[in-house]
Amino acid sequence: MTGLRLERLRADHAEALLAFERENREYFTRSISDRGDAYFADFAEIHRARLAEQDAGICHFHVVLDASGALIGRVNLIDAEDGCAELGYRVAEKAAGRGVATAAVALLCRTAGTSYGLTSLKAVTTLDNLASRAVLARNAFTVVEETVVAGRPGIRFHRDLARAHHRP
Repeated sequence: MTGLRLERLRADHAEALLAFERENREYFTRSISDRGDAYFADFAEIHRARLAEQDAGICHFHVVLDASGALIGRVNLIDAEDGCAELGYRVAEKAAGRGVATAAVALLCRTAGTSYGLTSLKAVTTLDNLASRAVLARNAFTVVEETVVAGRPGIRFHRDLARAHHRP
């Protein structure tokens, strides 16, 4: 997607990120578990904690911005350890179906290997989340096994960054 860019999460993203999460809360809960009221009530503290995790190298959080600079998604690498991290992402309802998630995940996969020294990524999604499954498939993730995600049937994926570097 033209003009799409990732920015590493910063303190000054807090207001836009909270607005993004609030605006899309109902939309997100159609396919993933809700963050809960405490997330929104304690957002400032949670945001600071995320930045501390990022500073410690445990996680790598990113906001997805469109060509105008509007925050339309987020892509994250969680629990980075031994060259591997778990990928998570979400895109605003108004940006869904336009290739934003696929493009953002592709950008983050490149960044994961070049900036963070990761060699592989893992991801999970529910079996019925066809859009998320398509994003992962388009980005060279392969199915590892069936699993349970928030009490629902799911699939675990893996991507070897070294072997798949020529892919999106």
